Amino acid sequence: MSTSISMKRPIPVLRIFDEEKAREFYIDFLEFKVDWEHRFEEDLPLYIQISSSDCILHLSENYGDAIPGTSLRIEVGNVELLHEKLLGKKYKFARPGLETTEWNTREVRIGDPFGNRIVFYEGVR
Repeated sequence: MSTSISMKRPIPVLRIFDEEKAREFYIDFLEFKVDWEHRFEEDLPLYIQISSSDCILHLSENYGDAIPGTSLRIEVGNVELLHEKLLGKKYKFARPGLETTEWNTREVRIGDPFGNRIVFYEGVR
């Protein structure tokens, strides 16, 4: 029996209310890919895993899985390129800026259609 504890990366669960808007934002705009989806029955809420590189998120329409207004920070390599790609898409609902913070990060902050806030960040060298 092992005597050490090894914790892995957390997987945040974000509340969504509209599958079409979620796919437009997370899949089309942010370019995450769908890993899998689940519904207990065809007309019941969606639970979906999406990913981009090592970043995994769960999105849920199920009441009680998460609350709207969640904030999360996602570390990225080359946040400037991410920023350029997002602006180049001319997404109707978001044109995020790129900020250098006092705590030595470069950050792109964006809200999803459900009130969740995502900060993509990279440490300043």
